[in-house]
Amino acid sequence: MTAENQPTQRKILVTSALPYANGDIHIGHLLEYVQTDIWVRFQKSRGHQCFYVCADDTHGTPVMLRAEKEGKTPEAFIQESQAAHEKDFKDALIGFDNYYTTHSQESKELTQSIYLKLKEAGHISSKRINQLYDPEKNMFLPDRFVQGTCPKCKSEDQYGDNCDNCGATYTTTELINPKSAVSGATPITKESEHFFFDLKGFEGFLRDWLSSETLEGTPHVQPEVQNKMNEWLDDLRQWDISRDAPYFGWEIPGEKDKYFYVWLDAPIGYMASFKNLCDKRDDINFDDYWGKDSDAEVYHFIGKDIIYFHTLFWPSVLKGAGYRTPSAVWAHGFVTVNGNKMSKSKGTFIKARTYLEHFRPEFLRYYYAAKLSSRIDDFDLNLEDFVQRVNSDLVGKLVNIASRCAGFITKQFDGKLSDTIIEPELMSEFTEASETLAEHYENRDFGRAVKHIMALADKANAYIANEEPWKLVKNDETKERAHQVCSLGINMFKALTTYLAPVLPELAGKVQDFLKLDTLNWASAQEVLSGHEINKFKPMMQRIDMKQVEAMIEDSKEDLQEEAKLDAPQLDDPIKDEIEFGDFDKIDLRIAKIAKAEHVEGADKLLKLQLDLGQGVTKQVFAGIKSAYNPEDLEGKLTVMVANLAPRKMRFGMSEGMVLAAGPGGKDLWIMNPDEGAQPGMRVK
Repeated sequence: MTAENQPTQRKILVTSALPYANGDIHIGHLLEYVQTDIWVRFQKSRGHQCFYVCADDTHGTPVMLRAEKEGKTPEAFIQESQAAHEKDFKDALIGFDNYYTTHSQESKELTQSIYLKLKEAGHISSKRINQLYDPEKNMFLPDRFVQGTCPKCKSEDQYGDNCDNCGATYTTTELINPKSAVSGATPITKESEHFFFDLKGFEGFLRDWLSSETLEGTPHVQPEVQNKMNEWLDDLRQWDISRDAPYFGWEIPGEKDKYFYVWLDAPIGYMASFKNLCDKRDDINFDDYWGKDSDAEVYHFIGKDIIYFHTLFWPSVLKGAGYRTPSAVWAHGFVTVNGNKMSKSKGTFIKARTYLEHFRPEFLRYYYAAKLSSRIDDFDLNLEDFVQRVNSDLVGKLVNIASRCAGFITKQFDGKLSDTIIEPELMSEFTEASETLAEHYENRDFGRAVKHIMALADKANAYIANEEPWKLVKNDETKERAHQVCSLGINMFKALTTYLAPVLPELAGKVQDFLKLDTLNWASAQEVLSGHEINKFKPMMQRIDMKQVEAMIEDSKEDLQEEAKLDAPQLDDPIKDEIEFGDFDKIDLRIAKIAKAEHVEGADKLLKLQLDLGQGVTKQVFAGIKSAYNPEDLEGKLTVMVANLAPRKMRFGMSEGMVLAAGPGGKDLWIMNPDEGAQPGMRVK
């Protein structure tokens, strides 16, 4: 759709892929949310009714296991995750109209309703299948929780559904030497009834949908996506939509211990989040956007790794359940850093929170926008280029226009712009760029828009440099021209900021205050200010340098170390805080022979031990091991004692040390027995 043929006001619903609750938001994720947010802000700036919704994707085995590992309920875990995600998005200036969760009543009702509609229409079937089962955890294993050797290329440590090395796909039962990623046990094969969505039955619909456009002339998918999906249309299958208990998710109506697979209810989360927004507002209706006869536009922004679900499975589910299908699904590529995959060991796997602790969100938003296109190319975040582009474009070009002109307006002309618009043809270049730039934004060619805007910024700076208002203002005869030149500079700056407002919303707010404007929407670029009063200019952006980048990378490495501690296997009884060797060296552990052991009258837990350390040295110890040992079974045994523990006076006598034992207590206690050859009095090192 071009900017010229838009309706007066469009009704638009936009989503980004739902972030999974089992993980932090990182800069790779932010590419998608920034891309979506820029497009949404542009539409709102143009006066359209546009809503942006999203939600945490909360269901599935990984969330269940992660919560269990952290000693939390899944519900508590996903609440904490959602709060962290929302804070990251807010601080990154992602302007959701509603951010929700798939673990909601709206999600449950919609998921179960859609399933029942699909079932009634004959699109659901069931059959018994063989799956890998973890005999130690007593659970069926999802594909990603089975690892083994690829049956095609024999690469080791591959997931249970596809090989990262050769790209082959297969079933978990085909994997060689499979192991459970949950317990490490060798899985067994076990039969279970599963429920399937008949994707094959929608082949004709999908061929038409993938190759056609909306009434507005928008292709449903990008050309690259259409080509790829056409390859897959010949191999459509029944798609497994169920999982067995234990599982965190929504139960399938009418079935026992059967749950919806997370990929069924995840995209329904778009609808659930919007339903929640509709319930909170009186001016929007759910069916106007999702009903079969809806005339609204619905767009999904996603990564290229989930194209299959969004362009084959999701439209078919909507079609089969009697809802409208998406206007378009737009995919983007992966993010690399400095030409390579994001790396935790190199510190380039950067969390959103780590980035935000070092840089303004608008710097990354601008860098992404400057290089984004409508294609599905992978995106490289070159950190040196990032620093250079921020300093050159935002500080050296854009903000520099205002900083060069505003001081003269404030000090020399009472804070008021000139009544005369000097060089109207130059100003027209800025105002007339509106529709071309709008078309770039509409088509998600943000890089082309930014390039055009920065070319105009170069013209503005060149004009100011050529006119030299700092010289003109010193002469009474040319002072008014200085006023006119600087006023034109401020107007050019206003137009450029308006065009960049979808990318730089925080800066746009500052400019709005600086210029004393009630609003700064797309139409503002057409308005030229004359005789207008402005506020005193305040610095809006500061230069950055590579030292800040290096600090961010170091913090990212520290994040990795902390995560490694959390991800490492944990004991039920956690290890105490670390000590230095000097602390340990203060403890004198000795081999001791239990010369005598006897009950202690009046004591429920204690035995009195006489410990022989050799060379005539004995120590008396009261040990709480009565529940596990009879005195006569201990005499003559060797054990280990803390020999330099300060004596403690007890009701039954003086205790001069401590015997080392392991176990939770009761009958489950075992004193330490040294190996053969150890002699009483030997130091344990």
